[in-house]
Amino acid sequence: MTGSAGIYIAVIGAGGVGRHFLIQCSRLLPKFPNAALVLISRSNRSLRVPTFSHALSLSTWEQDLAASSDPAISPSEAVKYLASAPGKCILVDNTSNQDIAASYPDFLKKGISVVTPNKKAFSSDLKLWQSIFESAYPSHPQGGLVYHESSVGAGLPIISTLKDLVETGDEVQKIEGVFSGTMSFLFNNFAPVEGKGGKWSDEVKKAKDAGYTEPDPRDDLNGVDVARKLVILARIVGLQIESTSAFPVQSLIPKELESCGSGDEFMEKLPAYDDEMAKVKSEAETKGKVVRFIGSIDVASKKVEVGLRDFDKGYPIAGLKGSDNIISFYTKRYSQNPLIVQGAG
Repeated sequence: MTGSAGIYIAVIGAGGVGRHFLIQCSRLLPKFPNAALVLISRSNRSLRVPTFSHALSLSTWEQDLAASSDPAISPSEAVKYLASAPGKCILVDNTSNQDIAASYPDFLKKGISVVTPNKKAFSSDLKLWQSIFESAYPSHPQGGLVYHESSVGAGLPIISTLKDLVETGDEVQKIEGVFSGTMSFLFNNFAPVEGKGGKWSDEVKKAKDAGYTEPDPRDDLNGVDVARKLVILARIVGLQIESTSAFPVQSLIPKELESCGSGDEFMEKLPAYDDEMAKVKSEAETKGKVVRFIGSIDVASKKVEVGLRDFDKGYPIAGLKGSDNIISFYTKRYSQNPLIVQGAG
């Protein structure tokens, strides 16, 4: 890496997602000799190069970070540090931290590009969304770029596909799909097209044991994760959605279990409510359908919804396997047969 011609990369969040990102960097960055990793920060410590004449080691970063006595870097400190670099900078935020998200405009105004899966930055307060994009290029001529593809659909090209449709003049009419790998796995096993399926609490336990849910499954079952993704897509097509509280979001958490003190307590008590979900499945089956947990955006009516819906067994959403996501874009160009993006999310 040589001096002023460089691209300097800062990584905030080195846990699950961040660690995998850094492993990818160890394979990819050697192909780009002008790029250098200069900062890694996690919740309790950080590691950085004092000047920008060399890079952090991608082979020993875990040990080096563990040995560091420097505290976690604050967003304002990170802005100041990266703004002093002699070249272009990229902030990779692998967290779901609201304070870091709120600082994106500060980074962008300094010409620091932002890459992140952090949904909170783009689905919380509408004013933050507006501030982020007003601070970014091209709205701000000297601003950094913003990439948040993985905030919806993980590795699937959902945001880029939607942006391409909008920017090339297509008219988006409706977006509909299964936006959660967790919910996909649950309902594909609880209410499979071929019939039967397990008890609801058993399927939630299987999903938790397989790592598909959060440590506390209520963080998936409350529907908020799906709602955040819909807010992002709705805003991209021009709807001024204030937040996830602006539309109905169906929670699959029994009201009596909302106050459980832990995820373990929730799982222990969940079997008592299996009959409620069995009834939902049975009602769909009597109509020759299957139940799925979906999100939908009707652009013309500005209607956004998250919750359970019954589908004919031949419908693409009904036939998903494993933890696949599926998102259908109904537009002026794709009115009869929607443009579908499907895969692991």
